[in-house]
Amino acid sequence: MNLNELKHAGLKKWVEEIAALTTPDAIVIADGSSAQYDALIEETVESGLSTRLNPEKKPGCVLFRSDPSDVARVEKRTYIASVKKEDAGPTNNWIDPTELKATMTDLYRGCMKGRTMYVIPFSMGPLGSPISKIGVEITDSAYVVCNMMIMTRVGTKVLDLLGTDGYYVPCLHSVGKPLAEGESDHGIWPCAPMEHKYISQFPETREIWSYGSGYGGNALLGKKCLALRIATVLARDEGWLAEHMLILKITNPKGESKYITAAFPSACGKTNLAMLIPTIPGWEVHTVGDDIAWMKFGKDGYLYAINPEAGFFGVAPGTSKDSNPNALIAASKNTIFTNVALTEDKDVWWEGIGYDAPGKLIDWHGNEWVQDKGNKEQPPAAHPNSRFTAPAKQAPSIAPEWEDPKGVPVSAILFGGRRPSTIPLVHMSRDWNHGVFLGSIVGSEVTAAALDVKAGTIRRDPFAMLPFCGYNMGDYFQHWINIGKNAPVPEHLPKIFYVNWFRKTSDGKWLWPGYGENSRVLKWVFECCAGTAKTVDTPIGIMPTVDAIDRPEGVTEEDMKQLLAVDVDGWLKEVADIRTNHYPKFGDKLPKELAAMLDVLESKLKAAK
Repeated sequence: MNLNELKHAGLKKWVEEIAALTTPDAIVIADGSSAQYDALIEETVESGLSTRLNPEKKPGCVLFRSDPSDVARVEKRTYIASVKKEDAGPTNNWIDPTELKATMTDLYRGCMKGRTMYVIPFSMGPLGSPISKIGVEITDSAYVVCNMMIMTRVGTKVLDLLGTDGYYVPCLHSVGKPLAEGESDHGIWPCAPMEHKYISQFPETREIWSYGSGYGGNALLGKKCLALRIATVLARDEGWLAEHMLILKITNPKGESKYITAAFPSACGKTNLAMLIPTIPGWEVHTVGDDIAWMKFGKDGYLYAINPEAGFFGVAPGTSKDSNPNALIAASKNTIFTNVALTEDKDVWWEGIGYDAPGKLIDWHGNEWVQDKGNKEQPPAAHPNSRFTAPAKQAPSIAPEWEDPKGVPVSAILFGGRRPSTIPLVHMSRDWNHGVFLGSIVGSEVTAAALDVKAGTIRRDPFAMLPFCGYNMGDYFQHWINIGKNAPVPEHLPKIFYVNWFRKTSDGKWLWPGYGENSRVLKWVFECCAGTAKTVDTPIGIMPTVDAIDRPEGVTEEDMKQLLAVDVDGWLKEVADIRTNHYPKFGDKLPKELAAMLDVLESKLKAAK
């Protein structure tokens, strides 16, 4: 398909304008075909940008390496360019949109010289779903095209759906380094220096401009940029929810199923939970989505969720047969690996894969690497934020209804993060607004997925949306409260829970085994939704009785008491931190309902002392 065959006059005009600005050598429209995908992959192999993996061990798989400066989201270079600064709010970086567009237009000028410009029509969500949205990404990166073909629904069917004048979100991307005469990309993908990287969202005009990075969240513009930052604005205006949440289906031995969404900060186990294999006999868990959920009210008053993505962009390190066998199977073929290590027989390896490095490797820098288990200072062979991009349909755990256009009805919403103390294993909110309060105070240890924040520290990450909300987060809190107020059938709203698989003893040992054993917590969540759970009211919310959750092997009754205890002093410190350091950021945008919830929590805790 060529440019002249585009039926959408507005889209054709936009593509022509960008081509005139960026001056590519050629224009290619992504048609979504396997033949085009294979040809693009072959081009990257021949140019040295990727390495084809062993066809017997990893059929259809390739490995890419990035520039060492281009390995994660760059939050300090990510902007919400609203017309008014206050509309971006205190948790986003803001630049005046007119100023930012002028700066970026200068950077884009001639930036695709020597390269091909790709036009990617894509659908976030099943084609034709009333919850789905269409975007079009322009990029000069074959890596981006191939990843987008896995992560979204790409091609001519999307253009057919768009018609001659349909709505789409325009997404512009460039790796940001024009090629000199006779120069080509070899070995690693190019990128711009940090001061020239921009990942920019324009909420009023619903546009995304990205320059200077080839990394997933910065360059696959359907993912965090559209599916969260722009989608949150669309959701606010249209009365639905765009969230950084997995979606899973849990089925009890009687064959009864419920759907649960869960929000955790990046690299806190969302993919592992979404693909969990239960340890409780007779229970099943299936995956609907591992990262993003879009939820709208159905005619029956339930919130229906779709996974807007078609693939998994998973963190490789720590993924093993023990932690997530379903992810390993999903990534065993037709997968793009980024910044993992390469074995001598052209297989992949990473830290936490479950076995020692098999001899000499090539690390993510492209250097020889031999495992030295006695050297704790040895740099990792795979980058801590290395990734696999795998088709979701390849996961053995994928739910039969994962692409149902109407979505799945949500019974429960979980919030959580990595907290070694204070936060119990699980507790449930008393009502919707209390649940919004729990979401608003989420805190977690920082991980390697955020490049420019010190790992190991605790930061507040409300709703696990801190880097992803496209407008003032105080208004976002209010939007959640409004969803509850405007619910067509209030009793059909999901129940809201706060979980913490990451509790430790005072000497640093895990109190809860996690992984498949988390199904025992999900069983209690299921029972809460069914009205059959054993519960007790506490100052922080509704909790399981000590005997309500089936104990896994190795977890004692004393462990359970510790996991389910209300740490009054610890929670009072939480209240003080929220009152002093967290809520004041939002000023008069903080909903009065949340301020009142904090007061109630404090009074209940003090009464319990």
